[in-house]
Amino acid sequence: MGITFYHYPKCGTCRKAGKWLDDHNVSYEAVHIVDNPPSKDELRSMYEKSGLELKKFFNTSGKKYRELGLKDKVKTASDEELLNILASDGMLIKRPITTDGDKVTVGFKEETFENTWK
Repeated sequence: MGITFYHYPKCGTCRKAGKWLDDHNVSYEAVHIVDNPPSKDELRSMYEKSGLELKKFFNTSGKKYRELGLKDKVKTASDEELLNILASDGMLIKRPITTDGDKVTVGFKEETFENTWK
């Protein structure tokens, strides 16, 4: 399976991550995270493979996150509830998410990309 790069084109972090992948000749399929967000099952799979807490998949700096008052909700909601919320709107998902089906990175840190995608 190739690499899928869920991104939002207007996001500066996504642009940096995409540039890193391009500069390192890593081929990937770019998927617009708002127009084609990952499904609940895809999110569950990525979450389970990432080793991260589910709350790390939320775009906590996003307007929608604040509007929905999710700061307190993510502390008490079940994984099932959180996956439903994430799957409901691509703007709630931290980006970029990069995955090859086995490995998953959320956000962009150059060191993490070096260790995972090079």
